[in-house]
Amino acid sequence: MTTALEATRARATPGRWRALLLAAVAACAACGIIYELALLTLSASLNGGGIVATSLIVAGYIAALGAGALAVKPLLAHAAIVFIAVEALLGIVGGLSAAALYAVFAFVDEAGGSTWVLAASTALIGGLVGAEVPLLMTLLQRGQTVGPADLSVDTGRTLANLNAADYLGALIGGLVWPFALLPHLGMIRGAAATGIVNLVAAAVVSIFLLRHIVSVRQLVTALCALAAALVLLATLLADARGIETTSRQRLYADPIIAYRRTAYQEIVVTRRGNDTRLYLDGGLQFSTRDEYRYTESLVYPALSAGAYSVLVLGGGDGLAARELLRQPGVQRIVQVELDSAVVELARTTLRQANGGSLDNPRVHLVIADALTWLRATQDRFDAVIVDLPDPDTPVLGRLYSAEFYALAGHALAPDGLMVVQSGSPFSTATAFWRTVSSIRAAGYAVTPYHVHVPTFGDWGFVLARRGDAGVQPPTPTVPADAPPLRFLNQRVLDAATVFSGDIGPRPLEPSTLDNPRIVEDMRHGYD
Repeated sequence: MTTALEATRARATPGRWRALLLAAVAACAACGIIYELALLTLSASLNGGGIVATSLIVAGYIAALGAGALAVKPLLAHAAIVFIAVEALLGIVGGLSAAALYAVFAFVDEAGGSTWVLAASTALIGGLVGAEVPLLMTLLQRGQTVGPADLSVDTGRTLANLNAADYLGALIGGLVWPFALLPHLGMIRGAAATGIVNLVAAAVVSIFLLRHIVSVRQLVTALCALAAALVLLATLLADARGIETTSRQRLYADPIIAYRRTAYQEIVVTRRGNDTRLYLDGGLQFSTRDEYRYTESLVYPALSAGAYSVLVLGGGDGLAARELLRQPGVQRIVQVELDSAVVELARTTLRQANGGSLDNPRVHLVIADALTWLRATQDRFDAVIVDLPDPDTPVLGRLYSAEFYALAGHALAPDGLMVVQSGSPFSTATAFWRTVSSIRAAGYAVTPYHVHVPTFGDWGFVLARRGDAGVQPPTPTVPADAPPLRFLNQRVLDAATVFSGDIGPRPLEPSTLDNPRIVEDMRHGYD
């Protein structure tokens, strides 16, 4: 009976060990994908991201996976101790990558330091993750962690189990980053917490699976190294808010009074004296010193034909709604804003600037993606105001496509007018005229115009009316019953339609969902 019991335990133990090792594989895979997603998020937040940057990070990461797998081949004879070393390094490098990149960007990025840190982090993390699978495969195949009874396990089954655990972990990591770590911990603390999980997984493997393979001295050394790395990341996790706050403040000339990191963007509000400024992903959206110039020029030309109902796409700061509420006759405003955090700040920190417009009963707020909402709505409006951030990312580029403007046209009454903020005809001239071409391609008669906003410089808009080529382009007009305005009057609008030779019209292909040309236009315009 005793012999049978021992045999049963012998058979059960390898299975439990294999399950524990595969669980560690899943945890490490989750950490690996989170590190890559963190790098992609940082690239978008700090450097604008984009298709080129994203492609280079993903391609570089995958190439590094292969390089790491090849580099570890000479070390497979010592798979156990090398695996511990790899996991320790991966936890440290991955856990510190976000903090290092953020700090370099804030303090020394004049020389493009963050780009080098991003490239180095991608290569190191990819190489270390790539080394994991050969090491784990070696451990499983040799039966070093599961006992002689498993030496006959088919290589294909072993590889299938390993891949299944690896891919499952990647799925978990891909879900945890956007839905848990990023919104609740932010980039720096999220990466540090992931590094801690990585180190804990390595410690579990060391204590429970590899203690019979490596010497006592090697095991103690490995555990001490893991413990030291754990203390380092725990310290970073505790002090991350201070590091992030200090680094972030370096990026802005004025004191930061509010900050939000959402699934969509980084939101910063600064204030110095009477000047309050809103930034989205580092890009200035308005300054209270002169936003009235921009807001009046955006809103009132759309109301010249008279408007009872107005659709505002974007404009979550509440400034456009503030002016609409001043215009006699406007009784219904539907505001479609993607990020609820912007609305929250508009109702609190920015309330003085917008006059509490978003709490007015005439304003109906919808938290949704503008393109998705337009596809579903059956409503029609007398005027449409498109007040969206500049299209410097593919996500925003889709909101400057001919298809988007065609959908907006379906929500516009037959005689209604639409105004689109279109960027600077001086600083980003190609992007400005690309917007004009895209609106025209969507079936509108268009009139571009521009005004001077000191904070932004020369800034442009497009006034549009639905119709074929025979429709007369609309004339920008201040409504006869407009309230007293600080900047806009008819003489200003008449002059606003005149463009000098150096910023004059350009015949361009439209930007579309299939080919978002305007995103590249924005990059070249700022260069």
